[in-house]
Amino acid sequence: MSRASRESFRHRAENLDKRVEAKLAEIDLPSVASQLVIEATRNPFIWVTKYTKTRNEHWVEENRPEPYEHFPPYEYFQDIFDLIDVRRVNFFEKSRDLMISWACVAYLTFHAMKIPSRGVLMQTQKEDKVIQLIEYAKCLYRTQPQWLQEAFPLSKPVENQPDLELKFRNGSYLAGIPGGADQIRSFHPWAYLNDESYFQPKGGEPYNQALA
Repeated sequence: MSRASRESFRHRAENLDKRVEAKLAEIDLPSVASQLVIEATRNPFIWVTKYTKTRNEHWVEENRPEPYEHFPPYEYFQDIFDLIDVRRVNFFEKSRDLMISWACVAYLTFHAMKIPSRGVLMQTQKEDKVIQLIEYAKCLYRTQPQWLQEAFPLSKPVENQPDLELKFRNGSYLAGIPGGADQIRSFHPWAYLNDESYFQPKGGEPYNQALA
């Protein structure tokens, strides 16, 4: 990423921090707790590496201590978050072990959670796969400390949310749809994630519709 792009990112992040801090000041929490919330959600990298956790279904085979762990503090996660922030469209060539899907969902969940009225649309080839992406978001929300959940409440408890949705009390949401251009036309989201695009028949059509 160029120096100009990084400076643009920092400027935008600083402005966002100021707006978020003003909103957090309205939350009925002790001042110490409010400061903790601000620090924990200063940016997506801090949040994912220290305050929320992913789920590893292969934790036994990989000799991990438990199935839920923070993101490893790899620099490429910060690079991914920076790229998404400063570029309108991004394509990532990935392997399963890089956790790119988790990282993208984490970035989008983070911003929907913090900033009111941000809609996020996620699309995969089949419904069961996009349900999995929404479950990633729910996992990230559930594994936060309780004080973060109280600072950024859901519209209703996470266990009562539909399989294809995660809605916040601030009006933001994450919604999942199966493949196909027709699926996207009724939405006007702030962000759109198409996962495993290569495996979707006519995958360019949803992309063109999303740009429109």
